[in-house]
Amino acid sequence: MSDKTPAPSRRDRMRPAELLGMAAIFGVFVGGFVFMGSREWGLSLIMAGVAFIASLVILATLLIAAGPRYDDDRVDPVDPDAASGTAGSVHRDPRSNPPAH
Repeated sequence: MSDKTPAPSRRDRMRPAELLGMAAIFGVFVGGFVFMGSREWGLSLIMAGVAFIASLVILATLLIAAGPRYDDDRVDPVDPDAASGTAGSVHRDPRSNPPAH
């Protein structure tokens, strides 16, 4: 097979940098907020690190959850030739009427 995947766009290549930048902004904000309240550098650096890591994990999870949908291209593991939502299909179309028993 000589299927070449298309090169990612500039936006796709910059996405990790955007996540790191947003997480860094959240971390600096929390660190500054804690420093103004406690006047302790150690505590503010620890809280900035915790906020950076937590926001990075949350943003990445939200990015995965809101990613592109590939529902039209799914393949039935039982019958690869069956259309989605047919009688032999494991995947049911939620928009169709449920079968009467």
